Amino acid sequence: MSGAQDYKFEGWAGDSPDSIKGNLKWIEYEPKKFADDDVDIKVHYCGICASDISTLSAGWMPMDEAYPQVVGHEIVGEVVRVGPNVKNGLKVGDIAGVGAQCDSCLECKYCVDHKEQYCNKGQVGTYNGKYYRTSEGSKSWGGYANYWRGPSHFVLPIPKEIDPAEAAPFLCGGVTVFSPLKQYGAGTTAKDVGIIGIGGLGHFALIFAKALGANVTAISHSDHKKDDALKLGASDFLVTGDDVEDAVKGRERSLDLLICTSNDPSMPLNSYLSLLRPGGNFVLVGVPETGKLPDLAPFTIIMNNIHIGGSAIGSPDRIKEMLDLIAEKNLHPWISKWPLSKVNEAVPAMVAGKARYRYVLVNEENGGKL
Repeated sequence: MSGAQDYKFEGWAGDSPDSIKGNLKWIEYEPKKFADDDVDIKVHYCGICASDISTLSAGWMPMDEAYPQVVGHEIVGEVVRVGPNVKNGLKVGDIAGVGAQCDSCLECKYCVDHKEQYCNKGQVGTYNGKYYRTSEGSKSWGGYANYWRGPSHFVLPIPKEIDPAEAAPFLCGGVTVFSPLKQYGAGTTAKDVGIIGIGGLGHFALIFAKALGANVTAISHSDHKKDDALKLGASDFLVTGDDVEDAVKGRERSLDLLICTSNDPSMPLNSYLSLLRPGGNFVLVGVPETGKLPDLAPFTIIMNNIHIGGSAIGSPDRIKEMLDLIAEKNLHPWISKWPLSKVNEAVPAMVAGKARYRYVLVNEENGGKL
């Protein structure tokens, strides 16, 4: 075994829905028992993801028994401990990262086919999860912290060409849109791609769709992000405004693929679908906290041969493919850095929608650079 633990696991934890108002508390906690295929990471950077907010606020599910909760699943840092059964070449001193998933059964059809996020036994989230393959029943803890521990299968080295701070938000937010863009042929079979919502996920989608060779249309309620969208890779910008039906007139059947990053439960779904050509795909990656979508007119999808689907994060293989593209194309997210010590300012700012377009927490004491 490489490295030995002489450090404590501490992090910023939420203990109630009010934690998103700037009430996270620094705590010490007990991580899972170190397994032979685990690694420990000394956290340098951790992105703030919308999933963090929805978890801390209990927006997706009741959290009473899950508090205290240290969130953060866009983690990059230095590997400081490596188990004897780590097989992917990670070693002490490597700069590596982990995204939103940290374990699965590794045996079912989907795990063997490199689709671990769809594991038959269920994926283990990098936080707010329960391990079952090793350390059964142990809780998973996230990256608003000084150290992170978990299975090495889901930890990837960060290419030297990529700024580690920029790599962090790609590991969840980035791959969440990269995965369906690749799956549905952006730039190949899907030449014309629309991105709905120009926020954190949307800005990644614009970057990747352009890099993959697609003609990209950014779709937003207003035009105040138009200049940003064009700089990020869009060649066209559709303002839906308050009269969406009128806004899409003349654009029907103009797109092959729509990636929807919006989490608005009242989104104009039927109008969005009218933009797709027959055989086109509408892929949802945003998650409304209501758990519901707007009513859908069946003939919209039947008479236009439209397919509606969803996509969850990305497998380790897909993340590696994404990182390789980022390094090759010299792609950069739009990030703002916050000292980890100011997490109780950064989280409320994220809640208020001030990010343009992702926040990254920097653990300066561990070697992160502002």
